Amino acid sequence: MFTFERKANYYETDQMGIVHHSNYIRWFEEARLEMLRAMGLPYKKMEDNGILIPVLGVSCSYKHPIRFDETLVLTLRIQNYNGVRFEMAYEGHSKETGFLSCTGTSQHCFTTPALKPIRMQKHFPAWHEVFLQAAEQDKAE
Repeated sequence: MFTFERKANYYETDQMGIVHHSNYIRWFEEARLEMLRAMGLPYKKMEDNGILIPVLGVSCSYKHPIRFDETLVLTLRIQNYNGVRFEMAYEGHSKETGFLSCTGTSQHCFTTPALKPIRMQKHFPAWHEVFLQAAEQDKAE
């Protein structure tokens, strides 16, 4: 499990004074990229080696709003991984209030720049092991 914190900026709020719903998806991506970096696999390094990670689907359920200057604490984990595809699970809480703010998932795959699927265990076995270990660790927690 990985934890990511993000303070809400004023420009991310709407007329009601709460963070606009579209920003949560952006924050999921920011957190996912930081998690990859923490795993030793920064996205830039993966791209430089010919791997793209397109988003296949994303969902977010909104529970309690985040407001300007509040900090969202996102916990994320690899929920499923099979060497070609993976699914992330997200849960966000307000650091200030502790309220559950959002839950969500995103689905991804590994491809070449031409969008041809890549089997990580065949082409990048060391990186496959990193993903496999992270997914197994997340299941144990």
